[in-house]
Amino acid sequence: LCQPPPRSDLFITSKLWNTYHAPEHVPLALARTLSDLSLEYLDEFLIHFPISMEYVPFDTKYPPEWTNMDGKMVLVAQDMGATWKAMEALVAAGKTKTIGVCNFSTQLIRQLLSTATIRPATLQIEVHPHNSQDKLVRFARECGMSVTAFSIFGASSYLELDMATEDDVLMIDTVIVEIGKKYDKSPAQVLIRWAMQRNTLPLCKSSNPGRMKENRDVVDFELAADDITRIDALNKDRRYNDPGSFCEPGMGTFCPIYE
Repeated sequence: LCQPPPRSDLFITSKLWNTYHAPEHVPLALARTLSDLSLEYLDEFLIHFPISMEYVPFDTKYPPEWTNMDGKMVLVAQDMGATWKAMEALVAAGKTKTIGVCNFSTQLIRQLLSTATIRPATLQIEVHPHNSQDKLVRFARECGMSVTAFSIFGASSYLELDMATEDDVLMIDTVIVEIGKKYDKSPAQVLIRWAMQRNTLPLCKSSNPGRMKENRDVVDFELAADDITRIDALNKDRRYNDPGSFCEPGMGTFCPIYE
């Protein structure tokens, strides 16, 4: 039988959901995650959204998702600095090696850094050629944070959710397809390579073994500067994972986190 790799060879990340931002709930949330995964520690624990919601006990609804048992999304006021202090305590306790944030703006990062003892190791944000977020990526790096790029393929995973249209799909964009042909690479490989050459860490997920292999085969070529420029020119600040757009029609609560 195939033996599992040693724990030290794995890098396991999880996230703190919006309902657990109160300092007393942060360690409970991580303890539940560790129990669910049969782990003693995480390598990285991230605040999922800068959105604080009403606490939902585990025995009431788990996972809590966006709405409570009454089908309502209930926002609460919460000092994110206090949440961060509770995250820092998890590092001190050996429950996670690093901590970070997702979907934070430059201003939120500044506020966090003003009181943080442990600086965020990672910023995870939506990044793809239609939403390159150049200034935020640069700012995060200058703050010493690595940038993890989710939705690197753009609209593809949002079509079935009716959060994007076929016109948004980067995989069939003429520029991406042409550049792929130039290097004998797929559009997906071009998009991954673009992210890598911007010093961001692209998140790619697939259940298809062939696509998993394809997504790994991106280290044997490098995009030329003029090709990077062509891809950069596709930016139109088009964000798909935007609570300010999907929370109100889906949950009846207007909840913008971006301008």
